[in-house]
Amino acid sequence: MTNPGVLSLRFLVVAAGVATVVFAIAAVPAVSAAAAAPQEAKLGTIEFPTSGSAAAQPHFIRGVLLLHSFEYEDAATAFREAQRLDPDFAMAYWGEAMTYNHPLWAQQDRDAAREALARLAPTPEARAAAAGSDKERAWLAAVEALYGEGDKQARDYDYRDAMRRMYESYPDDHEVTAFYALSWLGTSHGGRDFAKYMRAAALAEPVFDENPDHPGAAHYLIHSYDDPIHAPLGLPSARAYSKIAPAAAHAQHMTSHIFVATGMWEDVVAANEVARDVQNARLAELGRPPVDCGHYNSWLQYGYLQLGQIEAATREMTVCREAMEEGSGGSASYFANMRARQVLDTGDWELAAKLTADVSGSGGARANYAFTTGFAALKLGDLDTARRMAASLKGAREGAPILALELDAMLALEDGKIDEALAGLREAAELEESLPFEFGPPAVIKPTHELLGEVLLQLERYDEAIAAFEQALARAPRRTASLVGLAHAAAAAGDTLKANEIRAELHEIWRNADPGFAAAGHGG
Repeated sequence: MTNPGVLSLRFLVVAAGVATVVFAIAAVPAVSAAAAAPQEAKLGTIEFPTSGSAAAQPHFIRGVLLLHSFEYEDAATAFREAQRLDPDFAMAYWGEAMTYNHPLWAQQDRDAAREALARLAPTPEARAAAAGSDKERAWLAAVEALYGEGDKQARDYDYRDAMRRMYESYPDDHEVTAFYALSWLGTSHGGRDFAKYMRAAALAEPVFDENPDHPGAAHYLIHSYDDPIHAPLGLPSARAYSKIAPAAAHAQHMTSHIFVATGMWEDVVAANEVARDVQNARLAELGRPPVDCGHYNSWLQYGYLQLGQIEAATREMTVCREAMEEGSGGSASYFANMRARQVLDTGDWELAAKLTADVSGSGGARANYAFTTGFAALKLGDLDTARRMAASLKGAREGAPILALELDAMLALEDGKIDEALAGLREAAELEESLPFEFGPPAVIKPTHELLGEVLLQLERYDEAIAAFEQALARAPRRTASLVGLAHAAAAAGDTLKANEIRAELHEIWRNADPGFAAAGHGG
């Protein structure tokens, strides 16, 4: 295996948003502590010395930078190019194998990872022998644990323990520390485990302090902090990450995890507009159609709705619907979410009947679609349709129990069964509270405490309504529908100070809303 020297790597962004590499060879050993000089902040800056060849090392570094930003496909391409240029480069196979594990998304392709490792050598022992240093053997041992025997959860813990041993051996290595932090996040199998997330943050913080241009440190801090309680701690990394890796669409989007959790709606919109455009520029370069009905589009539309920019939200949803129906760059689950938010968050009940689509292929989409159709029908007095949709929710799976309770409660209220309605809504609220917190727009498309608050407000139980809306806002800060409800309830309860404070907050959020938005009845 060649060991010619160190590469000083500069990643420059070209017009289409793709990083290219310009490098010069420096006269120091490739296994030294200075093995990779800092790169310009386009995908980030890391030091990851290896025993790979001078030709392969830039592609390896690019792969690691992309891996830190969860740009898995491009990362795998970079690692495979490193393999082509240096077939004996063990760490290039480690890198490709790592692209098949998506810890925050609970996804793993063990077969693909094992196939990549087998191209280096057929057995773990032979692969270890191909490593160029003790540290490289430790990296390979960790990835062998990740894709070894046993179920995925057990292997996640085995991998974390392997990374802990590496960290104990190399506590000053930023890459070891960053991947160890990520391994903690990857063991939170039942949802957000705050203790594990804080362990990850405690590891990533010093890396970010020592290298403010490290994409992994910034990224993993955002994941550690993207809940309403801890989100203020994530603002420095969120502000930095988009500048660290402007060529990575996921990096642009990730900042909005913190912005949603703090109700910073203009920042949510800006982040996802850029993420969408960077993503689609990269797809265009690859000769693929744009994604117009995906994750970034859904968060973007939600941000527009919070800002009262209904025309922009409508455009985003319309493009999503067209993409879904054409079967290109579209997803039924994302369309169902966007349709639900457009109807429920604007109160445009007639819109539900206009936005029809076949979402039968997705369980989560069916539940959100049926709930939205039924809720809108009930608001328009079409109780037959509402009851039919409520019945269909009982046979659905994903997200259906809470939505079924909500719609049943609203039907009970319509029938004058107030105690039954409130009991159902409180049961739904307790069920939602029992679920692990999920980052981003509310996972329950009509937040239960918000709906409970609206019903209590309608029943003139103002103090209870205030409490319900405040609970809703604790889970979804500065969500405007909850703020509107809270302002109305506070005013009705005689708390003029609170009502005026909330109205001022809404006025600030909606300062760039569509003309006539507040006058149309959205204000508090």
